[in-house]
Amino acid sequence: MSLPATLAAGASPSPSPSLTTDPLVPTLQDAQESATNAASWVQENWSTWLAIGLRVVLILVIASVLRVMVLRALTKLVDRMSRTVEAVDGTALGGLLVNAERRRQRSQAIGSVLRSMASFLILGTAALMVLSAFQINLAPLLASAGVAGVAIGFGARNLVTDFLSGVFMILEDQYGVGDKIDAGVASGEVIEVGLRVTKLRGDSGEIWYVRNGEIKRIGNLSQGWATAGVDVTVRPTENLDRVKATLDAVAEQMGKDEPWNERLWGPIEVLGLDSVLLDSMVVRVSAKTMPGKATSVERELRWRIKRAFDEAGIRIVGGPAAEPEEEPEADPTAAVAAPSAFSNAESPQAKAASPIPPTRQARK
Repeated sequence: MSLPATLAAGASPSPSPSLTTDPLVPTLQDAQESATNAASWVQENWSTWLAIGLRVVLILVIASVLRVMVLRALTKLVDRMSRTVEAVDGTALGGLLVNAERRRQRSQAIGSVLRSMASFLILGTAALMVLSAFQINLAPLLASAGVAGVAIGFGARNLVTDFLSGVFMILEDQYGVGDKIDAGVASGEVIEVGLRVTKLRGDSGEIWYVRNGEIKRIGNLSQGWATAGVDVTVRPTENLDRVKATLDAVAEQMGKDEPWNERLWGPIEVLGLDSVLLDSMVVRVSAKTMPGKATSVERELRWRIKRAFDEAGIRIVGGPAAEPEEEPEADPTAAVAAPSAFSNAESPQAKAASPIPPTRQARK
């Protein structure tokens, strides 16, 4: 049977595979519709995206410019502080009252803290404004940041305490490089001040690393002025007028000699009797000195007082009494005379000394 006859009978031919259409494969018409929709969406929202982009760029530019200006202003402020310190340090009074290294480190530390805080505030605010420009809800982010900050604060509370204590110590100028302080847990000369740790050099040369959060009290021995006090102990029979005249002469001469005339910030004063005992009396001598120079002034003052008292014939007493040397025990037989040979009747000496008895013939 031929093909025309079959078609004529009404039988439909089987469709060709090449003519079938797969619904999963996009057609050219679908692609055109997608491109048209995208173009229309872009055309409708391009102004919104452009506004968001311009807002983000404006925020970043303003934040960058503001950060640069603030950092430059802080740098100029620190440089001005350093120049002021150098100008004051060049004067005679500045050499006594100002430590250039201490002021320099303090100004640099303050500048570093201020620059870090300014950068954090400006950049953090800019980041939040950028997220807000993209219509992002910041409430969950801020809540999560608050919870995370609380957790970090509890976990690193010692570190936070050390940092905050260091910041306030520097801002309040409680101590600085070159000061001799008593921090409770350690004492010595400050060689470095940090935001977390303070380094001290002890009297024996050791270096103490003290956390700022552990310092509960600070005794600064290098600020203001110091007091040098010497107690002179003499016999109660000494003439007080002569003792006072000798001490006044020593004080007057020491106030004229160098370098003690610069280290002494006031005249050496004889305060009078500090105590009177049966075997001694104590005369108190005091002077106001430069901070940190009280020990050297006291040593020199003792040296001069001892020499002056030796020349004046004034005896210094005091201290533990010397123990007397133990004498050997006396021999009980030392006071007894040696036994005599005549005490024994049988000894040759006793026999020789005895009288000769008379014979019988002599009797008759």
